[in-house]
Amino acid sequence: MRKLFVISAPSGAGKTSLVRSLLATRPNLVASVSHTTRKPRPQELEGRDYYFVTPARFRQLVDEGAFLEHAIVFGNDYGTGRAQIEDKLAAGRDVLLEIDWQGARQVRSARPDCTSIFILPPSRATLEQRLRERRTDNQQTIARRLADAATDISHYDEFDYAVVNDQFELASSELGAILDGSGAALRTQRAQIRSLIKTLLP
Repeated sequence: MRKLFVISAPSGAGKTSLVRSLLATRPNLVASVSHTTRKPRPQELEGRDYYFVTPARFRQLVDEGAFLEHAIVFGNDYGTGRAQIEDKLAAGRDVLLEIDWQGARQVRSARPDCTSIFILPPSRATLEQRLRERRTDNQQTIARRLADAATDISHYDEFDYAVVNDQFELASSELGAILDGSGAALRTQRAQIRSLIKTLLP
């Protein structure tokens, strides 16, 4: 039986880089490509990074029940195609779904057999630094992302596992252990995570 893995994180936690590393080293793991109404960023390609659709087309897909989950994030719609996930699993591939906590909640409800993972930054200062180093957002957007990060992080305990992305190689190794079914020590309800959360939340 192939597995569906759901990974969430606040913006700037380094989730995308970790996901790319996993996909590059695991031939049987495939990423789900979400639909979105936001405009493509530089270097993003249709069908590889997202399926870019108009708001009207997105609403049509919602009405048709085409999404396993969908949510509004930073003012744009995002959704995961239900058939896309089922087809990949049926073809014998593990599927990795990179979404926000709202979408993850919907997926867990629809697919209780999924494995959910939350990526945490080692500190709020590191989170802000990473957002600035991306150089894709203006000051106002960075401030909004930092404010929203606290809301995202407050939902960490809804997930099966938590990984702290302090040292990239270690975090990548820990994610690999979870995907291999040997990540028991990385369960969300552990003392290290509870202590970290106290420093990340206002």
